[in-house]
Amino acid sequence: MKKTVTVALSALLLCTSCAKEFNQVYKSQDWRYKYEYAKECFAQGKYTRATTLLQELIVQEKGTPDAEESLYMLAMAEYCSRDYETAAEAFKRYVKTYPRGVYAEQASYYVGQSLYMSTPEPRLDQSETVRAISAFQEYLDIYPDARMKELAQQRLFALQDKLVEKELLSARLYYDLGSYFGNCFSGGNNYEACIVTAQNALKDYPYTSKREDFAVLIMKSKYELAQQSIEARKLERFQDAEDECYGFINEYPDSKERKHAEEYIEKCKKVTSTVQE
Repeated sequence: MKKTVTVALSALLLCTSCAKEFNQVYKSQDWRYKYEYAKECFAQGKYTRATTLLQELIVQEKGTPDAEESLYMLAMAEYCSRDYETAAEAFKRYVKTYPRGVYAEQASYYVGQSLYMSTPEPRLDQSETVRAISAFQEYLDIYPDARMKELAQQRLFALQDKLVEKELLSARLYYDLGSYFGNCFSGGNNYEACIVTAQNALKDYPYTSKREDFAVLIMKSKYELAQQSIEARKLERFQDAEDECYGFINEYPDSKERKHAEEYIEKCKKVTSTVQE
């Protein structure tokens, strides 16, 4: 018990001593001393302390090599503290201030990386994802032979997959809403919205691994849309649904949904033959 108390007191005294030392450094007008202390804090993972000193140093040491390194360290400290939005802004500031600086390439990469780390799950707003894609694309355009080129490309693909997933979730939601008209405006229809969303996604991301998922939704939505059509539109829409099913089978002959496609074709044929009579 005594040993535990002694250890706790020692830790408290050490923390108090460290805090006192930091306050002395913070109040000091010796900028070189502050700079070296900030670097030491950064190396030790004391990012909050490093950030506090570096924010002051980049102003006081403006125009010197120390200011350049301080700004880059500040951005990295924010990143390591997981304050990704602030880090992204700091890295952008570095790139703008020192476009040919020692850390320009790394800072350009970390703009995208910081935004990448702050992107939300697919069902939420993807504005940050779009910004991250733009940042990585800019990095690759400026540094086509960049050291982190492969990683940046991997990040780009992952971000694009997130946008694809967002579109897939939206298309599925429209399909699941089906004949519910409470959310439809100007004569719209959930199945039509599903078709348009899925088709646009395939145009925007032609090489996505989710192509079949979108194709299934388009096929099913066209059939359901034909089912609820007025007489004047039935023939046209059932023929369109039938064509879609044939196209699906041709593109995905081994799909688990092939059986559904074949069933839809038979149903479409019965309707179209009846309507044409």
